[in-house]
Amino acid sequence: MSDNTDEKEEVQDEQSSPFETGSITVEKSGHFIHCLTVIGQIEGHYILPSQNKTTKYEHVIPQLVAIEESKEIEGLLIILNTVGGDVEAGLAIAELLSTMKTPTASLVLGGGHSIGVPLAVSCKKSFIVPSATMTVHPVRMNGTVLGVPQTLSYFEKMQDRIVRFIETNSAITADEFRKLMMKTGELIMDVGTVLDGEDAVECGLIDELGGLSDALGFLEGVIEVSESAAHSS
Repeated sequence: MSDNTDEKEEVQDEQSSPFETGSITVEKSGHFIHCLTVIGQIEGHYILPSQNKTTKYEHVIPQLVAIEESKEIEGLLIILNTVGGDVEAGLAIAELLSTMKTPTASLVLGGGHSIGVPLAVSCKKSFIVPSATMTVHPVRMNGTVLGVPQTLSYFEKMQDRIVRFIETNSAITADEFRKLMMKTGELIMDVGTVLDGEDAVECGLIDELGGLSDALGFLEGVIEVSESAAHSS
């Protein structure tokens, strides 16, 4: 009786895990692909209020390490609908993604705001649905800010890190991206640009218009090519 109860509890835990972690591993054509969602605000060093929908970087980073080291998982799909958040935490996740050997793809649904842009371009291939938007603007900070030259220097260095990362991992140039960041008249009481799916692809920020099947199809193709090369060698 106790054995059956334990088995039922294990099944229930497996079924509820996607709702707890925002991630799930699926099988497609015999290949195991892990899907990880990045939604709401990227939570960094400070805990956000409970009513905020957040993605916690201390949860995501260990998952990425486990995926990279897994013998079963052959591909990773990142699904993005984020309003930005902690810049350094978001950039840390993006840097990890960009250095993974596991085939990766990103899919922007809804929005990729602020630090969501580096996350979107960090994967081997990025997709965006036509109705989604990418919001590009300069680095901002909430709370008390000291009006001293060092603060301005810090913001400039942080912005340079983000621009360099995006230029390295997408088809847009640093100058073009800075123009989008500093554009006036498009955002209320702010500078920046809102790009819909087609515009994001046209300027080279995102690789391709597409949806879930396109992203999964790309990963499956990369996995099969890798398998063929391994067999031939």
